[in-house]
Amino acid sequence: MSNLSRSMQPVLGCISLLTLLWATPVLAQSGTGSCLPAPDGSNPCPVELLKPKMQPLSQMALIGKQIFNDPLLSGSGKLSCASCHEPTNHYAPSGNSPVFSGGMQLNKQGRRAVPTLTYSERRPNFSIGLDDPTSEAAPAIVANVGGAERGGKSATNNAASAGNLVPQGGLFWDGRADTLQQQVLGPLYDPAEMASSPQKVIERISSAPYTADLKQLAGIAGQASPEFLLAEAMFALARYQIEDPAFHRYNSKFDGWLEGKENFTPIERAGYLAFNDPQKGNCAACHVDTVSGNRLPPVFTDHQYEALGAPRNMQIAMNHDPAYFDLGVCDRQPDGRTSLSLYCGMFATPTLRNSATRHVFFHNGVFHSLEDVLDFYALRDLEPSKFYPVGKNKKVQKYNDIPDKYRQNLDTLDAPFDRKAGEKPAMTEDERVAIIAFLKTLTDR
Repeated sequence: MSNLSRSMQPVLGCISLLTLLWATPVLAQSGTGSCLPAPDGSNPCPVELLKPKMQPLSQMALIGKQIFNDPLLSGSGKLSCASCHEPTNHYAPSGNSPVFSGGMQLNKQGRRAVPTLTYSERRPNFSIGLDDPTSEAAPAIVANVGGAERGGKSATNNAASAGNLVPQGGLFWDGRADTLQQQVLGPLYDPAEMASSPQKVIERISSAPYTADLKQLAGIAGQASPEFLLAEAMFALARYQIEDPAFHRYNSKFDGWLEGKENFTPIERAGYLAFNDPQKGNCAACHVDTVSGNRLPPVFTDHQYEALGAPRNMQIAMNHDPAYFDLGVCDRQPDGRTSLSLYCGMFATPTLRNSATRHVFFHNGVFHSLEDVLDFYALRDLEPSKFYPVGKNKKVQKYNDIPDKYRQNLDTLDAPFDRKAGEKPAMTEDERVAIIAFLKTLTDR
């Protein structure tokens, strides 16, 4: 979380006392007598995960699937939802462009990287509220159901954080939609994306191959009111994403490991340990990998927001305007830069599931590999010239994509971002390679 939000909690430090007492001894264990991966890579504490049942899609979801793949809903007549959210790439883009090009002529840049649609059905509504008990946790014990036995925690995850308010939930990078039904309307009407209009969408859903089925399910109201039929079409899209198991397979190697059916390789095991170690990667602080008390598989996000200071991406045309800044959460509403100033520069923590198949990372797509991302996490403040431009004064322009007055929101307290010039990085190069090997176990099959 941000420095400012932490400053309201004077009892909190970068690593809590509980972390110092518990985390290091637990992480040092070989696996015997704990729920850490055993030396052979097996899980000594397997759990039966509660996964979505495999069953035929409802008629409404089947209509939603057709709508998802219908390019005639767009202003150009050439873009469908599937154009950006490719089913063959876990409903994310497969290209290397940091943002997608859309609009009426397919020549307008979007302003943010396209996120995956997988595992989004479990994201709660946006709110600014109390920190979740699992947030900011870097657990040494992952497969323990219910969290009775936990490893070290960082920053705000202790009893003293009860009054710590944080932005959480919501869809998109800034949380501006609460439901999948609302989310659809964003890209559909964005002039730089699908560039459609309510009238064009109504015309299409009134004369498409799926129209008769949609009207039948919408009932009398759908036949009498075009607006109601439009709402039902958006509901069908949401049902498709909720019902189709392709959006949430939970069948990665990691899921198999959680259930005791697969073993980590030595490098995957090392990556898992570094991922969870609050003194090293500390990744699980935000990308929570614990099994919940109701046996739901982890989605590798705490659904919260962070300001990490990603470099400005000059491949995006609007970033050539020095007055333009994308400030995430505080731009979700017109008065946000005032009313939500504590959160300016914060963007949603994405799921890490299927991240090894992505080609762009962070909200602006500035990085193109997991290697780039891990290097940034480890070296942001140690070797800033590796990521940020050098100005005419020959000084590195650190944090060049967030105005000075909001830089207090940046995370400079939690590992691995707690390092100062001249210190060693929290993660060695070998540990970063190992974490990437672990992240590859999160890819759906």
